[in-house]
Amino acid sequence: MDKTLGDLHPRAAAEVPPRSSAKDVARLAGVSTATVSRALNLPQQVDPETLERVRHAIDKLRYVPHGAARALRSRRSQMVGAVVPSVDYALYARTTSALQAVLDAAGYAMVLAEHHYDVAQEVRVTEQLVRHGVDAFVFVGIYHDPALFTLLASHGKPYVLTWGVDPMHRHPAVGFDNRAATYAMTQYLIGLGHRHFGLLSAPVVDNDRATERGAGMRAALAQAGLALDEADARYGPIDLRAAANLMHEILARRPRPTAVVGTNDIFAVGGMLACREAGVRIPEDLSITGVDNTDLGATQTPPLTSIRTPVVEVGRAAGEEVIARLEGRPGEPSRTLPFEIVIRGSTAPPPR
Repeated sequence: MDKTLGDLHPRAAAEVPPRSSAKDVARLAGVSTATVSRALNLPQQVDPETLERVRHAIDKLRYVPHGAARALRSRRSQMVGAVVPSVDYALYARTTSALQAVLDAAGYAMVLAEHHYDVAQEVRVTEQLVRHGVDAFVFVGIYHDPALFTLLASHGKPYVLTWGVDPMHRHPAVGFDNRAATYAMTQYLIGLGHRHFGLLSAPVVDNDRATERGAGMRAALAQAGLALDEADARYGPIDLRAAANLMHEILARRPRPTAVVGTNDIFAVGGMLACREAGVRIPEDLSITGVDNTDLGATQTPPLTSIRTPVVEVGRAAGEEVIARLEGRPGEPSRTLPFEIVIRGSTAPPPR
């Protein structure tokens, strides 16, 4: 049976070995080594009285198992969770790599998890990380299940949203204006003389990046007295072959669009692949653009006109912001970073 602090064995309390072990902690606290392990790794599963005895024993013995005891005493793990839609998407990897570099320099570790564009799964994954003592979180996008923010608030966990801007300033966010980016790109294409447009996009459900990029395109068209025929819009997974198949459907339209906006470079390059397969010349017969200015697009023939987004800068700024919040320093409630249109050979005036 577990003992109280007053019932600790006097010999165990008096003899503090130079290098204490979990067994020493268990003996002093009057619990099993399994209970010590749970107290270190899953403190929420240990009753408060037992947890306090384990903490007392750890302090007295100065037991430090790979930093876990320090986390137990301070109730901080020095871990930040980066929860992303997919680890397969290279740009999320670049953002989290920049985030990790900032965290590591400040003495924090990053834990990476994915939710496969499922907002309910995002809540479940975050709850698991909270249970394992993760101190703070960085998420992708502005759209999330309200249950996520309830969970974070109930546990007092700081967080930062990335890859977008929150116009209502309800949540701390570091990103760029996705709507403004495709608005500017569509204006450029309209300036070249294009009037008939197509769209290649990820599904917009629970995806603010896709939603905002499509909205930016439509807003620019509306300002010019034009509109996107929804029959010329296609939505699918972020995958080259899938994008090519969707583009083949657009190319089969009559009349077909003279300009197609991809909401990222993978959609645009997939579209270029379909054009090559169908014998459609770029840019003589059709102009196509992307978003994110990746090496994949830049090395195509012709190279892809795209929007340079601050992928690395977002990761760095998110790291700085979440550290400031963890350490009680004032942060910026919202930080909007710039984008830039990079014009290359995939765009030209429409064919006569």
